[in-house]
Amino acid sequence: MKKANWKYWLISLFSIVLFLFAWWLITDGAGIFPPQALPGPKKVVTSFINKLSRRSPDGGTMLEHIVASLQLALYGFLLGAIIGIPVGICMAWYRPVDLFVTPLFNFIRPIPPIAWIPLMLIFFGIGTTAKAAVIFVSTVTQCILNSYQGIKQTRDVHKWVATTFGASNTQILFKVAIPSALPMIFTGLSLSMNLAWMTLVAAEMLAADKGLGYMIQYARMMARVDLVIVGMAMITIIGAILNFLLSSIEHAVVKGRHME
Repeated sequence: MKKANWKYWLISLFSIVLFLFAWWLITDGAGIFPPQALPGPKKVVTSFINKLSRRSPDGGTMLEHIVASLQLALYGFLLGAIIGIPVGICMAWYRPVDLFVTPLFNFIRPIPPIAWIPLMLIFFGIGTTAKAAVIFVSTVTQCILNSYQGIKQTRDVHKWVATTFGASNTQILFKVAIPSALPMIFTGLSLSMNLAWMTLVAAEMLAADKGLGYMIQYARMMARVDLVIVGMAMITIIGAILNFLLSSIEHAVVKGRHME
């Protein structure tokens, strides 16, 4: 198993090195693309280092932009999870709740998250509340959907065994249905995290004065392709870190449930 893991990491590392080499080759190496159109890796790394301490040209350092984006993303994500997961569980377990909520949910679900941005700006203005509301709408639907499907996939034989031993409907929900639905619930959380991050960047491009999306948009207007790439790279890195943390929590929680 350890040998297989080493092979996986070596293949992943090789793909990254190959990508960086190809990037260097078509820019600084062979000069296929001019620096104004596509700066090389050295220029991008230099711009990243400079941005750690410099506010120009967008008025904020890299850390300030990252903190602003993370705060909004986590606000919307946590609110969507806190509301979406219980709603999805109740919809799947209690028929009246399902009949009441499903029509509204089916109406909202097909709407792309970005389509909510103009409406939220009208309701809440240009500020934190509007962007957090957009992120909430984008995350809550995935939390509801995956929680609903996870509970619905609870096996009837497990319910029957619990009923045979005298468990009540509520006990079956918390002792059988929810533990078995945890993998689906965490799948919904992972999808919601990715949606929150993507929606936030889109919202910041339209209305913000801080954040990675704002930095990318400002750099585009200033023709600073190097800063655009820096912003995109930071979005990728932070997204990967958040997914890793969420996967670690899932592994710990689901494993603990199974051991019980």
